[in-house]
Amino acid sequence: MKLSVIIPVYNEKNSIEEIVKRVHATGLADEIILVDDGSVDGTRDILPSLDGRDGVRVILHEKNQGKGGALRTGMNAAQGEIMLIQDADLEYDPRDYPALLKPLDEGLADVVYGSRFLGGPRRVAMFWHMIANYMLTFMTNILYDTILTDMETGYKVFRRKVVDGMPIHAKRFDFEPEFTAKVLKRRYRIYEVPISFNPRDYTEGKKIKLKDAFEAVWTLLKYRFVD
Repeated sequence: MKLSVIIPVYNEKNSIEEIVKRVHATGLADEIILVDDGSVDGTRDILPSLDGRDGVRVILHEKNQGKGGALRTGMNAAQGEIMLIQDADLEYDPRDYPALLKPLDEGLADVVYGSRFLGGPRRVAMFWHMIANYMLTFMTNILYDTILTDMETGYKVFRRKVVDGMPIHAKRFDFEPEFTAKVLKRRYRIYEVPISFNPRDYTEGKKIKLKDAFEAVWTLLKYRFVD
């Protein structure tokens, strides 16, 4: 099955070439879609050299629309039967692709989450950020009667049928709870696998903030009762 890797990009001039190199190194991506969400740090000066090379497609947002907006654009453009979301910041390692794809290849799942809390190797950092992730996942499990360990993971892989016809309204990091809520309400099969994780801190350019946690709470509550 054709694999589309969707990479939302915003101000990642120091990592964009490296993440594309790492995705190519897996030998698994049939296409790599880079959606630049209005970068202003020089990322856009690099993208033309990547566009059209080895299956890379570059899409530009003239104005910043947030991660959710970039992912909507990428999913609409993707041609693969399988879609994989890959952050551009090098926190997630494409060498985990085989483990992420295996449950789909074996027919065990419609959606696979790469969990940072199932024992995979990870850099030790940001205690309170971890606690926020635990709490949001716990809330997800209560509201949607499930047993996820990492709702907020950036590694989400899914069959095209999962998002065909699924309205996604998220603009920023509320994509994760909205997508999860709608997948669970539609009773798609979710499988979790352990992944490695090398988190950035805020001095290194991490973009998710405390306010995004509150937005996630509201999103989980909202989509529990509406579509």
